[in-house]
Amino acid sequence: MKSKILQFKDLPALRRRARRQGKTIAFANGCFDLLHVGHIRYLQGAKAAADLLVVGVNTDASVRALKGASRPLMPLADRLEILAALNVVDYLVPFSGRRPVRAIEILEPDFHCKGTDYMPENVPERAVVERHGGRVLIVGDPKDHSTTEMLEKMGRK
Repeated sequence: MKSKILQFKDLPALRRRARRQGKTIAFANGCFDLLHVGHIRYLQGAKAAADLLVVGVNTDASVRALKGASRPLMPLADRLEILAALNVVDYLVPFSGRRPVRAIEILEPDFHCKGTDYMPENVPERAVVERHGGRVLIVGDPKDHSTTEMLEKMGRK
């Protein structure tokens, strides 16, 4: 499973190898703090868009910045291991900060996939994606699932 987990320095070689082989790359990202069916459907939709799916995963510090001090529920290493076990995921790359801009700049994916809580015109990374000729795609099912809502149901946030 560890062979699926990359660092930024590995992305240029992955991109070159994919291009040589005529393969397309989709990039998706998220915290994946508590894996649920919405995540699975999002990842399946992203994988359907291209030959290879690279998933950016927020570091623990960036999850805390986005979701609050009580998150993440699981450390990055655990989240990466769980995601690496999914057949739909080809590669994973952890990233810090609120947005995966640097990963997109380095990888230059053909498609940047976001969930249905976005529209193509309001995807924050859109300009970065389009600068290298990539396209933004909206994938997955309606945003009916959320880790925050699941935690609230369990009496925790």
